[in-house]
Amino acid sequence: MSPLPDLAFFSLLARQPSLAAAAQQLGITPPAVSRRLAQLEQRLGVRLLNRTTRRLSLTPEGERYLEDGEQILRDVERLERTLGESRDVPRGLLRINAGFGFGRRHLGPAISAFAQRWPDVEVILHLSDRALDLAEHAIDIAIRFGPPPDSRILARKIAANRRLLCAAPAYLAARGQPATPRDLMAHDCIVIRENERAFNHWQLTDGSRETLVKVKSPLAVNHGEIAVDWALAGHGIVLRSEWDVAGYLRSGELIRVLPEWAGTPADIHAIYPQRLHLSAKVRAFLDFLVERFAAYRSPDERAPW
Repeated sequence: MSPLPDLAFFSLLARQPSLAAAAQQLGITPPAVSRRLAQLEQRLGVRLLNRTTRRLSLTPEGERYLEDGEQILRDVERLERTLGESRDVPRGLLRINAGFGFGRRHLGPAISAFAQRWPDVEVILHLSDRALDLAEHAIDIAIRFGPPPDSRILARKIAANRRLLCAAPAYLAARGQPATPRDLMAHDCIVIRENERAFNHWQLTDGSRETLVKVKSPLAVNHGEIAVDWALAGHGIVLRSEWDVAGYLRSGELIRVLPEWAGTPADIHAIYPQRLHLSAKVRAFLDFLVERFAAYRSPDERAPW
């Protein structure tokens, strides 16, 4: 018998006038109550109750066991009640992982607004150039681009996102606009080296066709924002997420190249480990992100980043 059920048993027993009364409360026979008390005393190695045919009285050890035991039971009850409330009211520590660029420009401001709405949630935002293992780093939510990594991870789509080809007006004035994806092979292309993928092969689609283009890359980097900076400076064509270049496209500092073509889909997902019950803080943050980026979830309702 585990300690907590023993504590609850003894707490009830000690407050009854007799074994028979305790048996009635527990729904068992008096001999069963007597046997269980004897087993408890044997396990603890002390006598807890003096029993006579007419009444029960606590020994000094029994008084201590009752007093401290009931405090433990109250603490456990309070803990379980608090845990239950945490499923209903967002509170506690929330660990989030994302890449540097999107984390700084979009997720950071989103978390600021979330913290104002839910002040009892403490947020740790960990930005990294590589995706972190959720279990190893105790991450509650991670922001990822493209399809979810595997079936063990749950994902919720936060926003639609395309990878767009673009370049500075000065570069295009000097080198001309490519007319087909194959024309990219004759251009300077700025590539982003991520993970171990073939970084100088661009997979493009026009919605009905796909093509793989091997591009020439005089400049390469493992940081997307630097690649965009180089494109702005006129060094070549870049394939970059819409969230990162939309402002420059609106201002005219960058121009779409091959506008009917785009990179493979890079929709933004919030991923989180499979758990039996999501805590209120995780549910609240997921709902908040979906609400904040609602305009970007459907290509038909696309608004500028």
